[in-house]
Amino acid sequence: MKLKGFLSKRRAVTAAVVILLGLFLVRPGVSRLKARIANSISQAVARPVEIGAVHLRFLPRPGFDLENLVICEDPAFGAEPMLRAPEVTAVVRLTSLIRGRLDVSRLELTEPSLNLVRRADGRWNWEALLERTERTPLAPTAKSKSEARPGFPYIEASSGRINFKAGQEKKPYALLNADFALWQESENTWGARLKAEPLRTDMSLSDAGLLLMNGTWLRAGSLRETPLQFSLEWSGAQLGQLTKLVSGNDKGWRGEVRLEATLNGIPAAMRVAVDTSIDNFHRYDISSTDGLRLAAHCNGRYSSVEGTMHEVFCSAPVGNGMITLHGDTGLPGGHRVDLALNLESVPVSAVAQLARRAKKNLPVDLVSAGIVQGNFTVKEEGASPRGPEFQGRGEITNLRLQSATTKVEFASASVPFVLSSKRVGPHSILKGKAGHLLEAEVLPAPDEPHIEYGPVPVALGRPMPAQARGWVARSGYGLSIRGDGEVSHTLRLASLLGLPAIKAVVEGEADMKLQIAGSWAGNISGSSSGFSLPRVNGTAQLHDVHATLRGVNRPVEISSAELQLLSDEVRVEKLRAKAGDADWTGSVVLPRGCGIPGTCLVRFNLNAEEVSLSELSKWLGAQPNQRRWYQMLRSEERTAPMFLENLRASGKVSVGTFRIHNIVAERVSAALDLERGKLKISELRGDVLGGKHRGDWQADFSAESPTYTGNGILTGISLGQIAEAMRDPWITGTAGGTYQLSASGADSTAFWKSAEGELQFDLREGVLAHISLARDEGPLRVGRWQGMMRLQGAKIEIEKGELVSSAGAYEVSGSASLGRMLDLKLTRGTDVKPERVGSQVYSITGTLAEPRVTLTTPETQARLKP
Repeated sequence: MKLKGFLSKRRAVTAAVVILLGLFLVRPGVSRLKARIANSISQAVARPVEIGAVHLRFLPRPGFDLENLVICEDPAFGAEPMLRAPEVTAVVRLTSLIRGRLDVSRLELTEPSLNLVRRADGRWNWEALLERTERTPLAPTAKSKSEARPGFPYIEASSGRINFKAGQEKKPYALLNADFALWQESENTWGARLKAEPLRTDMSLSDAGLLLMNGTWLRAGSLRETPLQFSLEWSGAQLGQLTKLVSGNDKGWRGEVRLEATLNGIPAAMRVAVDTSIDNFHRYDISSTDGLRLAAHCNGRYSSVEGTMHEVFCSAPVGNGMITLHGDTGLPGGHRVDLALNLESVPVSAVAQLARRAKKNLPVDLVSAGIVQGNFTVKEEGASPRGPEFQGRGEITNLRLQSATTKVEFASASVPFVLSSKRVGPHSILKGKAGHLLEAEVLPAPDEPHIEYGPVPVALGRPMPAQARGWVARSGYGLSIRGDGEVSHTLRLASLLGLPAIKAVVEGEADMKLQIAGSWAGNISGSSSGFSLPRVNGTAQLHDVHATLRGVNRPVEISSAELQLLSDEVRVEKLRAKAGDADWTGSVVLPRGCGIPGTCLVRFNLNAEEVSLSELSKWLGAQPNQRRWYQMLRSEERTAPMFLENLRASGKVSVGTFRIHNIVAERVSAALDLERGKLKISELRGDVLGGKHRGDWQADFSAESPTYTGNGILTGISLGQIAEAMRDPWITGTAGGTYQLSASGADSTAFWKSAEGELQFDLREGVLAHISLARDEGPLRVGRWQGMMRLQGAKIEIEKGELVSSAGAYEVSGSASLGRMLDLKLTRGTDVKPERVGSQVYSITGTLAEPRVTLTTPETQARLKP
């Protein structure tokens, strides 16, 4: 018998060698083999097959190289081919050649494109292939050599692409770089293997992870009755890219996702187990120093007949507590849900840790304590316009939040909360533990399941605590606070909860009606984020508030004001405050969302009864002999800009009485525009020195040495008041004119030394008290004096002015220094010739207080007035 077997094997080998030699020598036309090869593949996959070209190959194994292989689709699923491969290697079984057949044992596909199609009735195009295995008498892929039946080929693909279609519509989801294999493992068992990278064809994705799948199924008459066993693993997926893959938008969450699932049974009754985890979970704009891991395990039984998951049980341990979910649920869109969620001894510290990864600006040293417990249900029996019904109650006991950086603590013995599908109304009446009625305003919740909590007493440093109530939903959160509180305590509590709060030192009281709202997530596009900062709206009545601002010497004292927090701006109305030793009233408007000075424009309208320039200078931080009032907008050290240095502000100011040393201006008004150290004063009007002023000024404090430019019109100025301010009654009369002036410098000395400008003046009915042109005459009386004065180098040049007095008309020229030194000439005009004198030129020298008048003609002497 052994000899006979040996001879049989020898004959087979000899026949194979002869066939190979024949192929080498004869080289049959491969075009005649295309039909047989296509037919062999077609019988294996139960689809029409087309081949572009065939090339013989002998090494390392005999077979064929196929070009442009196309496996056609069942017309019921569309016209596009089910599979297309540019290069295919078909390996032939030698034993089939001996028997006169062409049996393909292995198909190796390079860069194939596979379409998986699902019809409207829910049937897939690959279901026919599975069902055909029950009727096909093919032998296993690794069949014995004595097996006469054709064997199912081992189909292997590399670097392929798997597309998904719904009818004729190609979905954006696909699997790239797909390596997959399909084989018949035994007489009644088939196997499949897949490794691929998920992607979306309509957008660029990276780090979507790697998908691995292994599975087997048994021979059955239909897919629903096919016993199968599959394992699936999805690892290395970045959470932001995963949300982009599923929803089309990067939701802004970060972390590495891992999912493992097993399916065992028939689709009509299949056991499903899933383990999922997210490592290093955090929001994209929150640095993750210590890793946070979220994990859960779920079991259930799936029925394809009902499209429902039965006996669902999910568990997620949280510290010493546990979160469980159990019940039945249909697939998304199935409108059948009956689930119960239980929270048992979940520590608040774990919730706070999650919140630090989801909510920005929470203190890094936040310490929390307390326990969360609750029982909730979600039910839906059939389609309903209201959707599933959510119900349940819970409680946070012994809640405590504390942070050393914010220097504040929040504690509450109990915080009740309710899960609801109903929309929260804008108002509700609550009853406290003592039976008192409390009115709490609540932001309307979105039309989605949400948790309502409160009322919660919030101690804000006042005898009666404020009341808080709010809601939390998947999309965001809302909170309302009503009651009295210390401003400083309220700001510190806001920082503890990660809410936007000003950084200035503020002390005082406020009666608040505030509403706070924000979202948990957003869409990331490029460098922009869809995450929104919490928005605080409402009103606050301020009383006896002291606010210290960096860059000013003393705090702003607000006796009362109404603070209105609107959606796009903050309005301070009915303001009564004290700053710079002056009492101010009016309003201030600040845009929302600026964050720091200099990014948004502050608008104001301020009024004061009396303002002193010296007191204003002291308030703005200037020290005697060190800093001047105009240095309020720039710091001596550039490394730490002052508050006002970066401020952008625009508005109007009116002052009843404005004192500049010993000069008093009344009914002063101006429009001010401040742009990061550059000040523009428009329409500066006021009653000054018995007359009126109107003009425009600009100052630039951003440079090392401030610069100033200005122009204006003076009318009806009392020269006697000027003399009184100079403490020397050297002149009287009324004057007007126009001026232009520019200067620079950090103090008054530098200012006047650099000052340049001109003054067109017109003096009427005046008296120069210290000047007399004749011995027996009194002070020089001026009917009119017109001319131009130029200021340069601390000296005033008078250019050909005309002075008309009772004695005649004179041409005035010369100069006067800012130190009150005179060098003037008065020349009598040629059209005036008094009888007792001839042509006369008077020289006036000396000081303004003691001038010396000399006459150039010998007949005339001038003398000083006693």
